[in-house]
Amino acid sequence: MDTSLDWSLLRAVLAVAEAGSLSGAADQLKLTQPTLGRQIKAAEQTLGQPLFTRHARGLTPTPFCETLLPSARQMDAAAKAVSVLAAGQSPDTSGRVRITASVFVTAHILPDILAQIREDHPNVALDVVATDTSENLLFHEADIALRMYRPTQLDMVAKHLGDLPLGLYASERYIARHGLPKAPADLRHHQMVGYDRSDLILRGMRQMGMDVTRDFFTTCTDDQVAYWNFVAAGCGIGAGQKLVAERTAGIRAVLPELRLPSLPVWLTAHPNLRHQPRVAAVWTALDSAISPLLS
Repeated sequence: MDTSLDWSLLRAVLAVAEAGSLSGAADQLKLTQPTLGRQIKAAEQTLGQPLFTRHARGLTPTPFCETLLPSARQMDAAAKAVSVLAAGQSPDTSGRVRITASVFVTAHILPDILAQIREDHPNVALDVVATDTSENLLFHEADIALRMYRPTQLDMVAKHLGDLPLGLYASERYIARHGLPKAPADLRHHQMVGYDRSDLILRGMRQMGMDVTRDFFTTCTDDQVAYWNFVAAGCGIGAGQKLVAERTAGIRAVLPELRLPSLPVWLTAHPNLRHQPRVAAVWTALDSAISPLLS
């Protein structure tokens, strides 16, 4: 038995073990399922032992496979670190830059900014990861992160661009039917748009002295894009980013004197990539476009 396992095969094993299925791992590795299946079969032939057991919901690593995974993860981390170092040494301003931001910011704030970046830097292609989870910059899952919280990863280059004010808003359609509250206590008599499983709004309202429960809200969703669309459509009063509200037709501020917490906006990048020419160009463009919009 030849036990020298090619890294591409070991990477396939690790991906399937972590995804729990061929389909999930194939998406992650950008391979077809048949190709990935052949790689797993080749790995099993090389090692002379089965690596996975099949069940109704996917694949489970065998005990032998479990013993391989810690080393495979170390190799994966090392390979990604080499990739980051290599990318940081490139003097070329052309190529791809991967940006990650929340789904809401990607949908409502970034489009015009990215369009201008493409005009100003036609040799730079943009990959945008719209997600509310934290992409791992350390392992080059993104080159630049735009987040509404201070980054927690160590050894990252980070810049606080400013703060994004929040407020309460309602559509003209809703106001025509239900009027405007004159004081915070009046909100109890209005339809309110809230989150479904997230308690973020509940905690924020309690900090302002309004001890309410989920039943206080008449329309709920955890999807922030859908949330804002519900407010704009007239489902009720909801919280929103002032910058986006000012760009949304038919939206008016509700209780503008009410002070809601603001959102800090941070740009973050890996130190080995921050000054790589194409990453630096996109970083500077994002900073220049977003900072003037904030308080």
